[in-house]
Order: sequence, then C-alpha cells, then structure tokens
Amino acid sequence: MLIGYMRVSKTDGSQSTDLQRDALIEAGVEIGHIYEDQGSGQLDARPGLDSALKALREGDTLVVWKLDRLGRSLRHLINTMHDLTNRGVGLKVLAGQGASIDTTTPTGKLVFGIFAALAEFERELIAERTRAGLAAARARGRKGGAPFKMTTAKLRRAMAAMGKPETVVGKLCRELGVTRQTLYRYLDPNGVPRIDGKRLLEMKPGRSK
Repeated sequence: MLIGYMRVSKTDGSQSTDLQRDALIEAGVEIGHIYEDQGSGQLDARPGLDSALKALREGDTLVVWKLDRLGRSLRHLINTMHDLTNRGVGLKVLAGQGASIDTTTPTGKLVFGIFAALAEFERELIAERTRAGLAAARARGRKGGAPFKMTTAKLRRAMAAMGKPETVVGKLCRELGVTRQTLYRYLDPNGVPRIDGKRLLEMKPGRSK
C-alpha cells in the first residue's frame, strides 16, 4: 500500500497542497491514504506525519512530493528513514533533489546510504565539538553539559502512550516536558525502545538521564 504525506509551511491559507496532492495521486496514492500538516517543518507538533507513520505497515511505501516536506533536519530525516527501513517500509520521493530516492529499488538504497553517511559525519562533527567544548570548560574549572530531560519513568509512560492510536505525540511531549527529537531518540513511532531507550531502561535507579 502507498501512504502519502504532504505539508505546507503556512496555516493562513496562502499556500495550497493541491500541487502535492495531485503529484501523490498521480503516483498511485489513493486520496483516502494521504495525510497532511500545515505549519513549519521545525514545529514539534505534526499530527499528520504522526498518523501517516502509524498507518504504515511492513511492505508499504511512504510517498512524499519533496524530501523537505518530510524532515525537519538532516538528522531527523535520516532517523525517520532508518525507522521506515527497520519496519520494512519503503520511501519514495517524487520531485526535487531527493527525486532519486526510492528505497524499494537498488539505486534508491544507494542514495539513502549516502544520506546516512552524511548524517553520521554530521553527528561525529557535533560530538567532536562538544567534547572539545567540555574539555575547555573543565580546564577552566567549570563543569559543562546540561542534564538530560528523559527519565525511566517518563520513558515507560511514553512507551505505554505511543502504543495507543489516539495518542497525539506533540501533546505527549508537552506533558513529559521533552522535545519530539528527544522522545524519538529513545522510542520509535510505535513506542518501541531504540538503543538509547534500551540503555536507559537497563540503568540502575538513580542514574536515569
């Protein structure tokens, strides 16, 4: 099954989803399987995307008009694509710079691999700069780094909530006091713990991050 997702940046009606909708329908997506959001991609609350991700099943393909309609950042985009791949879901981009991405084909998988390598490079650069900054702070007698907002209790609550189809992820994040990026660092869209989530659950009491 093909599941479509589209998004416009403004909510005042000055932008239309008609172009995206027409492209998705032409690509074979049924009108009843198209989800949409209105608002900046930088916003945490994207109920349309949340619903689209929950609707996907193994063997399905998520179809978007352009790559920038899907991801808030390169890191978020790669995490989403990894989730889809791990769930056996394909991703197809119809236009723009990402039009060669169709992870159901060998060429598309190759392009995805390049994106993943770039994301890994970005993560290493950020980690290197962070380590250098902390080392410089310690040399001056200061302790750096902010405390993590996720705790074991919050994680377990999120796991239970995200397993329910009626859960709105943006609202859940506000209740937990974490960002969507933090939540998805620990859990996938179905509430299954990622590597960081498993590590947190295995930590001894009093050491939650």
